[in-house]
Amino acid sequence: MRLRRSTDLALRVLMRLAVAGESNPTTREVATDMDVPYTHAAKVVAELTRMGLLAARRGRGGGLALTEAGRGASVGAVVRAFEGDGDVVDCEGGPVPCPLRAACRLRGALRRAQEAFYASLDPLTVADMVADPTGPVLLGISRAP
Repeated sequence: MRLRRSTDLALRVLMRLAVAGESNPTTREVATDMDVPYTHAAKVVAELTRMGLLAARRGRGGGLALTEAGRGASVGAVVRAFEGDGDVVDCEGGPVPCPLRAACRLRGALRRAQEAFYASLDPLTVADMVADPTGPVLLGISRAP
């Protein structure tokens, strides 16, 4: 399974903010630190804020901060929110639906594999993801003190 670019970025933004300490970086600073386009970072930040995982303040003294809910957020829940719960394969799509869709065992097997993937991420939190050795590396690539 391959994660969407927005899912990857959401996880990296959460991890980056988990090590931000007292500083509240802006979306632009996070985008620069993560080496991603500002527009992509802004969309992800808006969704994470809507989910209650980030707090965003505008203006002087503003910036981004990880909420308590964000620090304790399940990695599996974040991935599900960005990836959706749709099937891995689209058996109905395209100009001609798959002729095996009525009797296919592959779709069920792929669905079980997808759920096993999410289940393996569910117990992990954002805080777990920034434990050593990851946290110090994140600090090394960011503007955080």
